[in-house]
Amino acid sequence: MNELTTPPEYMQIDWDVQIKMDDGLILRADVYRPKTPGKYPVLLSYGPYAKGLAFQEGYPSAWQKMITEHPDVPYGSSNLYQNWEVVDPEKWVPDGYVCVRVDSRGCGRSPGFIDHFSPRETQDFYECIEWAGVQNWCNGKVGLSGVSYFGINQWQVAGKNPPHLAAMCIWEGASDWYRDMTHHGGILSTFWANWYDMQVKTVQYGLGERGPRSKATGALVCGDETLDDKTLQQNRCSFGDDILAHPLDDDYHKARSANWEKITVPFLSAGNWGGQGLHLRGNSESFMRSASKNKWLEMHGLEHWTHFYTDYGIALQKRFFNHFLKGEENGWDKEPAVRLQVRHVDHFENRTETDWPLAQTKWSRLHFDPTHQGLSDQPNSHEHVLSFDALGEGLSFLSKPLEEQTELTGPLAAKLWVSSSTKDADIFLVVRIFTPDMREVTFAGAIDPHTPVAQGWLRASHRAIDEKLTRPYRPFHTHKTPEPLVKGQPVELDVEIWPTSIVIPKGYRIGLSVRGKDYTYSKKTGLKLSNFKNELLGCGPFLHDEPRDRLSDVFAGQTSLHFSKEMQNYLLIPVIPKK
Repeated sequence: MNELTTPPEYMQIDWDVQIKMDDGLILRADVYRPKTPGKYPVLLSYGPYAKGLAFQEGYPSAWQKMITEHPDVPYGSSNLYQNWEVVDPEKWVPDGYVCVRVDSRGCGRSPGFIDHFSPRETQDFYECIEWAGVQNWCNGKVGLSGVSYFGINQWQVAGKNPPHLAAMCIWEGASDWYRDMTHHGGILSTFWANWYDMQVKTVQYGLGERGPRSKATGALVCGDETLDDKTLQQNRCSFGDDILAHPLDDDYHKARSANWEKITVPFLSAGNWGGQGLHLRGNSESFMRSASKNKWLEMHGLEHWTHFYTDYGIALQKRFFNHFLKGEENGWDKEPAVRLQVRHVDHFENRTETDWPLAQTKWSRLHFDPTHQGLSDQPNSHEHVLSFDALGEGLSFLSKPLEEQTELTGPLAAKLWVSSSTKDADIFLVVRIFTPDMREVTFAGAIDPHTPVAQGWLRASHRAIDEKLTRPYRPFHTHKTPEPLVKGQPVELDVEIWPTSIVIPKGYRIGLSVRGKDYTYSKKTGLKLSNFKNELLGCGPFLHDEPRDRLSDVFAGQTSLHFSKEMQNYLLIPVIPKK
């Protein structure tokens, strides 16, 4: 493979290096390494987005927004080797790293059958790590790096403990295939089916001449073979239908989820407050549940790819990797376990902590007031029933204006007493804040520019909880055996609401909406990204609108909230006292 341009004088690039798997399949990788002979640590990524497709070409709207608002991202690089959600070698190779990008099975220039996050993919990843660890340019230490997909599969392969794996940086990588990714509270997310169409089928191996060419080499991004549509379809799973066919947390999901007890490698887990629907829960769960003794949690804001590329994010990653892959005594071992970008309505404040959830948290209940649809620190003492269209906008409950500035940082939960006119009900909870003149405050989320403070979901028939794993602030549902509702009979629901951070000014109000469908900031925004199908209306692409999962005879009734002294409905919030 020939380069169209000359790489920097310090960098040697080996294109399409062959890595043979245990079943004989050849995967292809690009290796960016220092030209000076020696043994260096490796940063490796394995994923489906095609190593030859430039960030700027494959994801132009995301790239343009990022470099416009963060000029430190393109600065200091030719940006010729920028690739979606993996490191820019021009910012790592000069510091003595080898960057290895592997096209996953069936994608880019690697042939094979596509089956995302499957045990076969995890085994491939393991073998790529072990291949890199024994190359003559490697010091024997391999680190894993990357955003989203390139973080999710790190959790999976870490459970297999590859001998040469020395450290991981998981940037907004979910970890529980069921709870984080495919079924929120038991409700099917249509994200993956749409993602598959937009971001994988477009770079499948075998598109050949029908696909793009690399800006760096001129080679065909999707392999030198040009296959017909029927053959391409035979070479990939039916991803959306596969997920739909597994509505419970069964072996299919377990095989694609992290095994916390077996994860012992040092890691830095970086999450996003605005990552509701994918890029958040897994990062905090990893810190709470993994067996690793050397683990750090970082939480930030903005789009989910941005800080991976900014000076802030790169400096953090380099300190971590320099310590574990190079053995540098740079103070990382004394780094506080938790690093937060605490979110205000108009800025972020950097702060370090020792635990997650934060040790000083004052867990507080905001009780529903059914008479005034309010939120109060006093329990309700009246019997009441409030009903709404089970597939509709639902009901909202609002606090009085806050008497002082209040910080909420951590996981949230809600207790509801719910009945339905049918045998099931889907509950969508949205935590919101409002200005004194009742304008909602939203934030630039991982993907959607109008993301609310926090969200949670639960299908009422999935209300059974795992007593061992459940915490008051984080209910853990089994999702094993659905329990249908009896018409009109209330049941107790404990609803997990994904973590948040927000410092709410004095005079603002806290709101909680109990809905029967996804949150919408506005019925129309005109906002889209090139890699997603839908208009961005508040939830990004993380929607729950698959009609085969929400059959009208099961879900299109009336949902009711029940109130009495015995049936208390409340929102549990993580109040952080002022120091």
